[in-house]
Amino acid sequence: MNESDIKLFHISNQLVENDLDRIERKFGISLGRTHVKTIETDSDYYPQIDSSIRAEASQMSEAYEIFYSLEKTIRNFIEDSFDAAGVHDWWDEKYVPEKIKQDTEDRIQREIDSGVTPRSEDPIDYTNFGELGEIIKHNWDVFGGTLQSQKAVTKVLSGLNTLRAPIAHCSMLAEDEMIRLRLSVRDWFRLMG
Repeated sequence: MNESDIKLFHISNQLVENDLDRIERKFGISLGRTHVKTIETDSDYYPQIDSSIRAEASQMSEAYEIFYSLEKTIRNFIEDSFDAAGVHDWWDEKYVPEKIKQDTEDRIQREIDSGVTPRSEDPIDYTNFGELGEIIKHNWDVFGGTLQSQKAVTKVLSGLNTLRAPIAHCSMLAEDEMIRLRLSVRDWFRLMG
């Protein structure tokens, strides 16, 4: 069993856990599994939100968790691959297309200007799936030994970028799109062959 098999097993396990969570919520039962409730709500205001909206949010939490986990995994993969190739200052060198650097700097500045706590000190945390794909394609000599096909990487990451919008903007994902999201996780790890 190699590292990508272990990661695929872990993600598959998370998907099963999420399915079991959904069954427990749907039927109002407990299957005897113990885990910490993930949302602490303001007892004065949260109950005022319509219960159907809260139920949708609960359903979409699965999609968000999958998406978040995969995006962080891909970012870590990029950083680890550069590190393994002996490229340590990859963001500041020729490895990131200038447009991605500029767009990232703009996002960082918007966050600073808004007065919120910055999400990260690492610029890669300000990239989207499309940009991650561009970084991989731009440095195929670094990633080609691990990933099987540049076209497949583009296809998988483009599909994920499309799925991102409803997840990030509080819209329900259709059942087919949830399946597509799960398949995208598998597709990504299959690319790592």
